[in-house]
Amino acid sequence: MSSTLNSLNYWMRQGFGTPLMLIIMLSMMMLPLPPFLLDIFFTFNIALSLVVLLAVIYSERPLDFAVFPTVILLATLLRLALNVASTRVVLLNGHNGTHAAGQVIESFGEVVIGGNYTVGLVVFIILVVINFVVVTKGAGRVSEVSARFTLDALPGKQMAIDADLNAGLINQEQAIKRRTDVAQEADFYGSMDGASKFVRGDAIAGILVLVINIVGGLIIGIMQHGMSLSDALHNYILLTIGDGLVAQVPSLVLSTAAAIIVTRVSSAQNMGQA
Repeated sequence: MSSTLNSLNYWMRQGFGTPLMLIIMLSMMMLPLPPFLLDIFFTFNIALSLVVLLAVIYSERPLDFAVFPTVILLATLLRLALNVASTRVVLLNGHNGTHAAGQVIESFGEVVIGGNYTVGLVVFIILVVINFVVVTKGAGRVSEVSARFTLDALPGKQMAIDADLNAGLINQEQAIKRRTDVAQEADFYGSMDGASKFVRGDAIAGILVLVINIVGGLIIGIMQHGMSLSDALHNYILLTIGDGLVAQVPSLVLSTAAAIIVTRVSSAQNMGQA
């Protein structure tokens, strides 16, 4: 185990962290994963979303976390890969019991359901609606407007920098730094406008995965494994809600982080000090 971790650290130091992560995501989509690996990846996904949210909250300016659009893209791809892997496990092994897809999915499903499958399903649908209709759609609209106004204001900001330089209020180095900041700000909000589409698409994918898991699970459980309707509903609804929840929680956290970073007005104070 230690040799494996040392090898991973070596590849990370060589700059192969992101390509290695993409290869792992593709492998998760193609190859079946054992339940304990699903537990590890789901836990990592939730922890990653919380770390990103904290980084957004404690950054003084949006440009202090300029890599955020790329982080959103990679986190969205990770969730989609986990959705594919967990759906495969649920549909293949769901007839064996609620433990077939790992402890994380089972625990989330049991907590939300609380003994009543109708209530659990309604609560999960409410979470999806909150994420998709309120947070994701609002953040996407703010990103679109911010990108448009930032690009429209770009020529005026460049002219103001040139005027300050000609008036002797700033020197050449300060002018170069200000021009760089203005260009980075325009690039950042333009990237956030595109990244918000990934978040919205991920929320839609979560709804589709929910329907596929329930319908496909019932068909497979009843017709292929000879389960009764009540047993099939018990297993597949719990696994579907648990699977959807462990994907929607980090999605909601990252959507909130995206909404926070595009609605920041003050550039001199982080939200932890507000």
